[in-house]
Amino acid sequence: MPSRPTPFVGQQRISVRNLCVDYHGVVAVHDATLHLDAGTICALVGMNGAGKSTLFKALMGFVRPSAGSISINGLPLRQDRRARAVAYVPQTESVDWNFPVNVHEVVMMGRYGAMNLLRLPRPVDREAVREALERVDLWPLRQRQIGALSGGQRKRAFLARALAQGASVMLLDEPFNGVDIRTEKLMIELFEQFRREGRTLMISTHDLAHVTSFCDQVVLINKTVLAYGETSSVFTSENLALTFGGLRLEGEPTPAADPGAPQAP
Repeated sequence: MPSRPTPFVGQQRISVRNLCVDYHGVVAVHDATLHLDAGTICALVGMNGAGKSTLFKALMGFVRPSAGSISINGLPLRQDRRARAVAYVPQTESVDWNFPVNVHEVVMMGRYGAMNLLRLPRPVDREAVREALERVDLWPLRQRQIGALSGGQRKRAFLARALAQGASVMLLDEPFNGVDIRTEKLMIELFEQFRREGRTLMISTHDLAHVTSFCDQVVLINKTVLAYGETSSVFTSENLALTFGGLRLEGEPTPAADPGAPQAP
């Protein structure tokens, strides 16, 4: 597919400063800071319970920070939510696949924020849905019930919903879980197209091989952002040891007894 013109302008997509989130007095994320530019594929890496889901919820405006600030495309998060700039692609495990909707209806949900209260699709909404489904190769399956799709097709349906929304920021939660090699390759190709269009993708993943294969940047999180930046400089044995408690990259030498802390973001 030929590269498309960049529909987004501006440099910085995500800016998080000294973010703190707590639930009923329990700290989930504290003093987290990161900045991601346009046209970036960023891996979000950390253990279960490290704060990845909380960071995603904060970026979507689903939880209110107790301290710090978030801006998207240079706008405060509350103001930017009205522009529908952030889209979320969930894990398949978190979706009720028995819900009686077809693929076309799921993708049309990405247009709801642009519709009136009656949610009556306009020609521009139908065209956005058609284009999104064609890009992820699901247009022929548009009338199929969402639960009847394969795991990879379900992931692509939610990617299409994010595209139909017109989001410049996509948050993807374990997008490669339960997909075959062909689907994984197709999704990576789509991600690279999105990057060329100036979108910013943050991908929560436990598969460390993906981080080095196609991610420009990485955020390492363990209740706070331990380090972030270009993959080549941040994704090191020392930083992974802090993130996971001793994990090292295969082939990397064993660090000295006192490897030192990572460079502060």
